[in-house]
Amino acid sequence: GDFYYAPPAGFLALCTQNLPDATVVPSEHFNTVLYTGTGVDNHAVTGVGFTPDWVWDKERSSTSSHMLTDIVRDVGEMLYSNSTDAEYTGNDIKSFDSDGFTTSASNATNQSGQTYVAWNWKANGAGVSNTDGTITSTVSANVDAGFSIISYTGNGGGATVGHGLTLKEPDLIIVKSRTQSAENWSVYSSAFTTPATGNMFLDGTNAVGTSTAVWNNTEATSTVFSVGHAGVNASAEDYIAYAFHSVDGYSKVGSYTGNGSADGTFVHCGFRPAYVMVKRT
Repeated sequence: GDFYYAPPAGFLALCTQNLPDATVVPSEHFNTVLYTGTGVDNHAVTGVGFTPDWVWDKERSSTSSHMLTDIVRDVGEMLYSNSTDAEYTGNDIKSFDSDGFTTSASNATNQSGQTYVAWNWKANGAGVSNTDGTITSTVSANVDAGFSIISYTGNGGGATVGHGLTLKEPDLIIVKSRTQSAENWSVYSSAFTTPATGNMFLDGTNAVGTSTAVWNNTEATSTVFSVGHAGVNASAEDYIAYAFHSVDGYSKVGSYTGNGSADGTFVHCGFRPAYVMVKRT
C-alpha cells in the first residue's frame, strides 16, 4: 500500500494478501451432503468436495440406524452408532470417490424416494502401521485437521495405542469393538472433569461414569491413548477408534452448563460450526 511514511522494517500492510495461508480450510476436511435415494445400485452421491475417509450416513425421512464406514476398516464394513452390534459387511456404501461416495441399492443408504444426510470427514487415505503404543495400530491421520481413524487388536490388559495426531493430545476419542456385539461405544473426552477415569456411551443415555479400567486411569498424550480391559481392550478383539483434537477456526471440543432459559447458554467455538454434537453429561 501507499504510506505517508515508510512502514517499520518487518511490518506489512493489513490486507488479505499479506495474511498467512490457513493450515486448515474447513470445507476441504469436513462437509455435509443431503441426497435422495434412487433404489438403484451404484448411485453416486456427490458434492463432498474431496474423497472422504469416514462417512456417517443417516436416513432422514424414515426410521433407520446411523451407518458408519471408514477407509481403515474397508468401505463395505458397516457399524451402527446407535447400537452395540458388531461390524457387518453390507456394502451399503461401495466406494469412496473423488467428490463423495457410491451406494448400493440398500434401503439403509439408498431407498428410493427417501432422504438422507451424510457427514464426511477427511483423514489421510488408507491406514499405515503405527508403533507408538504397546499395541501396534493401523492409523489414517489428518494431522493438520486433528482427526484420525485408528484400528487395533486388544491384548486384554493395560496398553497404549498410537493415534497419529502428533501435534496435540486428542480431546475426544470414540471406540467401538468391531467383533463383539455386546460392547457399547466408549467415549473419552478432555472436557470430562477427570478424563482419565470418565467414560460415556455414544449409543446410550448414561451420564458420565467413573472407571479406572476403561482408559487405564491415564490421560491421552500427543502420541498415544491408554486402554484397560472394559470394552476397549479385550484380548484378540478388533476395535475401531476415531480421535479428534480442537483446531482453531475448524473444530472445538468442550463443555458448557445449561441455564434452562429460552435465551440459552452461549457456547464460544471461535467459528461458525457446520456440525454440532451435544450430549448431556
